[in-house]
Amino acid sequence: MNDPVAYGIAILAVLVAVFAGWHTLRRREFGNPLFYAVCVLEIVLLALLVGGSIALGRTSRDVDGVLFISYLVTMVVIPPAAVVWGIAEKSRWGTGVVVVAMLTIAALSVRLLGIWKGAYA
Repeated sequence: MNDPVAYGIAILAVLVAVFAGWHTLRRREFGNPLFYAVCVLEIVLLALLVGGSIALGRTSRDVDGVLFISYLVTMVVIPPAAVVWGIAEKSRWGTGVVVVAMLTIAALSVRLLGIWKGAYA
């Protein structure tokens, strides 16, 4: 885990949040373009889960492994949950849920970097 990966994921999540926020402001329902944007983020998060797990196994750093893996798994679970909720909610707040979820992913990504670096120990 390094700075470009963590901040890159955070920026991608914020971009998806802005796109979802645009849908919310325009009172548009959850559609295919937003779904594809969340899917791209999910693929990146799955790669992070695999890469982060491998990096944790190979590192000599003093990293709390349970906390690190729990953050990785949480980051992978949030986008599909937001999509299901966003599609089920037919009002404009369905996309509002996606905004909150993507901002949560951005915050978790930065927090995950801090856990990796031992900043919160």
